[in-house]
Amino acid sequence: MQHFLFIFFLFLTSLLFALSEIQIEGPHGWATGLPTWRFESRLSRALLGNRIITGYHVFTHLFILSMLHVPYALGTIHFSLAIELRILAFALLFWVAEDFLWCLCNPAYGIRGFTPERAWWHAPNWWWIMPRDYWLFVPLGCALYALSFVL
Repeated sequence: MQHFLFIFFLFLTSLLFALSEIQIEGPHGWATGLPTWRFESRLSRALLGNRIITGYHVFTHLFILSMLHVPYALGTIHFSLAIELRILAFALLFWVAEDFLWCLCNPAYGIRGFTPERAWWHAPNWWWIMPRDYWLFVPLGCALYALSFVL
C-alpha cells in the first residue's frame, strides 16, 4: 500500500503542478515569456545541461523541496536517512513526471510536441526518445526509493 500511495501522490502532485505551470508559462517553455532573472555561465550550463538558470526555476525547485520537508517541521516525522532518501527520490521523480506531463497536457505541445525540436530547452541533451535528465533521474530516483527500504 505504501508504494501505491507513493506513486499515486507522485503523479497527482506532478499533474497538478504541471497544470499550474501550463497556466503560468502557456506555450513558452523554460520560462521564456516570464519576467524573471536569467543567469548563465560555463558552470551553470554544465550543471543544467546547457539550460540557463532562471529565478522562476530556482524558486520553484526550492519551494517544492521545502514543501517535501514540511512533515519534519510539523513534528509528524523524525529525521531518518530512509525518509530523506524517499523525499529525494520523490523530488527527482516528481520533476521528471511534471516535465513530461507539462508537455503532454499543454495544448501547444501534446505527445507529438515532445520532441527536441519543440521542447528546445531539452534539445542539447536529448538522448534517443527523451531528455538525458529522464534517463538519469528515473533510475536514480528509483534506486534511492528502493535503498530507503533497506536502511
